[in-house]
Amino acid sequence: MTKLRVGVVGIGHIGTNHARLYSSLENGEFTAIYDVDAGKAERLAREFGTTAASSLEDFATRVDAASIATPTSSHFKIARQLLAAGKHLLVEKPIAENTADASALAELAAKRQLILQVGHVERFNPVLGALEERLTRPRFIEAHRLSPYPNRSTDIGVVLDLMIHDLEIILHLVRSSVEAIDAVGVPVLSRGEDIANARLRFDNGCIANVTSSRISPERMRKIRVFQEDAYLSLDYQTQTGEIYRRSSTGIDREEVAIEPGEPLKRQLASFIECAATGRAPKVSGLEATAALELAVEITKRVTMGFAP
Repeated sequence: MTKLRVGVVGIGHIGTNHARLYSSLENGEFTAIYDVDAGKAERLAREFGTTAASSLEDFATRVDAASIATPTSSHFKIARQLLAAGKHLLVEKPIAENTADASALAELAAKRQLILQVGHVERFNPVLGALEERLTRPRFIEAHRLSPYPNRSTDIGVVLDLMIHDLEIILHLVRSSVEAIDAVGVPVLSRGEDIANARLRFDNGCIANVTSSRISPERMRKIRVFQEDAYLSLDYQTQTGEIYRRSSTGIDREEVAIEPGEPLKRQLASFIECAATGRAPKVSGLEATAALELAVEITKRVTMGFAP
């Protein structure tokens, strides 16, 4: 069986990781890189044993499927061109700058019968699988995502940069419409917000409290889910977790068994499989658009609170 030809557009920090993993995956053939920095593209192509395309048009002739890991502002233009050329796509999050562009990409992919997957990589973290196996009806969710200042992705605020990961997961877990939003945040080193907190109330009664910061001295990626029969505490970063249950003698603590794995590698392998078989991806353009819509609304409420 002929392997699917895959490539990467944009080889910054994230795109370079895509290239590294595509070069090692056995279910695809890594055939092309494209970046506006031709010299860097040539160096990476030599390192990973692939070809540096001379243009996006040239790139399109060399691949069947591709990751787009360029700045968010360019996602729509590049994705639209590659979808029009009949290519399956994995677009890094957020899918686009606004929901109109995100919806347009989802509609174009559906019309062309192409896979459009969005890079919400935590959906491929083994921790989330462990949570889903034990989930009943979440009543309260608390998520924290903290990191040092990245010196990248600063064209967008922390809500679209980091919080959107947790927003997409929470929408997936709760499966109910958002009824009310309270949000605050402040810029510190960027034009947009660097710290933000959002409190979401869902129609089914669930409450979610989500905090993100990209000026923290420590890294943290944790989610805590409270439901009627248990409290689950999971760490995406260390891929560990514990569950607390009420018993006749008090509260019992149980360590959650999690098989470790690299989420990005799992995501890329899944993307290649979806593109090859037509199987629906875990995070489609439609699901990513819903997360983007919520993130944009939170961003609006956060920036309204900025001092004039």
